[in-house]
Amino acid sequence: MKVFYLLLTILGVVLPYGAFLPWLFEKGVDLPAFLNAAIANPISVFAWLDVLVSAVTLLAFILVDGRRNGVKYYGLAMVGTLTVGVSCGLPLYLFLREKLVVKE
Repeated sequence: MKVFYLLLTILGVVLPYGAFLPWLFEKGVDLPAFLNAAIANPISVFAWLDVLVSAVTLLAFILVDGRRNGVKYYGLAMVGTLTVGVSCGLPLYLFLREKLVVKE
């Protein structure tokens, strides 16, 4: 499972940024344009709200489970969630949990 989670972590970074970077290179760091694109229609709003709730849930889970189970470097998964998204944070946390849990 470790290799599977690691591969999903890599895909979880490459795929979203593969879609975002061309937009960023075209538009630059334009927050109003980003927000307009993000809420362009009800489906976009639906997707963003889904991701927001998922990310908050994942951050809480990582924090509680990481401390409870002694997962080393669980903060990296939190950073991955905040900088890339759930597609990076969740598989990264599962990888860390499989690989780096402190055994008692």
